[in-house]
Amino acid sequence: MRHYGLGIALLMLLGLSACQKDEYTHAEIITDYGNIEVILYNKTPKHRDNFIKLANEGYYDDLLFHRVVNGFMIQGGDPDSRDAAPGAVLGRGGPGYKIDAEIGAPHFRGALAAARDGNPLKQSSGSQFYIVQGQPLKPEALAQMEAQKGIKYTDAQRQVYLEDGGSPFLDGDYTVFGEVVSGMEVV
Repeated sequence: MRHYGLGIALLMLLGLSACQKDEYTHAEIITDYGNIEVILYNKTPKHRDNFIKLANEGYYDDLLFHRVVNGFMIQGGDPDSRDAAPGAVLGRGGPGYKIDAEIGAPHFRGALAAARDGNPLKQSSGSQFYIVQGQPLKPEALAQMEAQKGIKYTDAQRQVYLEDGGSPFLDGDYTVFGEVVSGMEVV
């Protein structure tokens, strides 16, 4: 597993003064490799508000994407990564609290989601997040995933997984609270 500078002068929040009818808050993740623009869903207010709070406090500044699994996802938000020595074990740090699950949105390519440990309530890490890279799925693989997880995707959702990809095996277990709208080449 490789670590990449998140250079996370993370998040210059762009949409906080947006009109109330707007469905999203826009944010930018600034990395050493380029910028990633994301939207944060209003339907996940606990996660959205926590992400905004931490970003505004500078919590994410100079952290690493400490977990990078090519073709799957990149993960950041561990404060222990700030000045970590090469080879340091990362992924356990956080602000000392968890966020109640707000599970609903699928893990399409570009999904911004909250990491978590194996707690049975599926509560999210207070700071760690990941962005799904994912790969397009074959129809048989997606059908098998639906059967195994007891999920029934809409035709539109199925089409996104088949054409753009994602990680449907995570659906129903982790909170997706936003998505990448620009900068997937950086991811």
